[in-house]
Amino acid sequence: MTAKADLQKPAGPARKPAAKRTRRAPSETIEAIFARLAKANPEPKGELEHVNPFTLLVAVVLSAQSTDAGVNKATRALFAVAATPAKMAALGEERLRDYIKTIGLYRNKAKNVIALSRLLLERHGGEVPASREALEALPGVGRKTANVVLNIAFEQPTIAVDTHLFRVANRLKLAPGETPLEVELGLLKAVPEKYLRHAHHWLILHGRYICAARRPKCEQCILEDLCTSPEKVIGKREV
Repeated sequence: MTAKADLQKPAGPARKPAAKRTRRAPSETIEAIFARLAKANPEPKGELEHVNPFTLLVAVVLSAQSTDAGVNKATRALFAVAATPAKMAALGEERLRDYIKTIGLYRNKAKNVIALSRLLLERHGGEVPASREALEALPGVGRKTANVVLNIAFEQPTIAVDTHLFRVANRLKLAPGETPLEVELGLLKAVPEKYLRHAHHWLILHGRYICAARRPKCEQCILEDLCTSPEKVIGKREV
């Protein structure tokens, strides 16, 4: 083939340009966001009721695809009779189902709770371990559940990314990401160390009560002037 013929060869399909990656907010903006959240709620708490690390672990396992309010309604009676791995294992899967049947996926969750209770007795002397690896080895426990337990029960600066936190982190550009893990790791880098202990509670609560998915309450938001999200609304007027 001649050079001339080669030059006249039909071009292949044009490549699509790579998607533009959202940039993280400036560090001074991130500092301001957490300073305001800390001032408004210095000691944020999770909303799952529990009396010890074990009941916290169980509550978080039960909360998957369920509301905290629904879990609390079921666990008040449950934890009154089974607040330790030994008592939960003795309760058994069938009786446990009766306590939690109002919760979604209750059959599978009951199976996991009984299994993890037995493993805690066999491997950890009936205590909830304070390591991610050990927690994630338990039935029904994934990274998010482990992060919640490590943060609340053992005061470790972990970040549990649920749907609310994922939304807020992207809208505020705290840690833009396409997956929960990407957002989690981004936040661990972006959040000032002094705010890490409570960061995930602040963001979850903000997403649950203010920065809602469909109708964010921007007029009530203490971060409104720091937010550049295209989803931001003021009253009924989109910005």
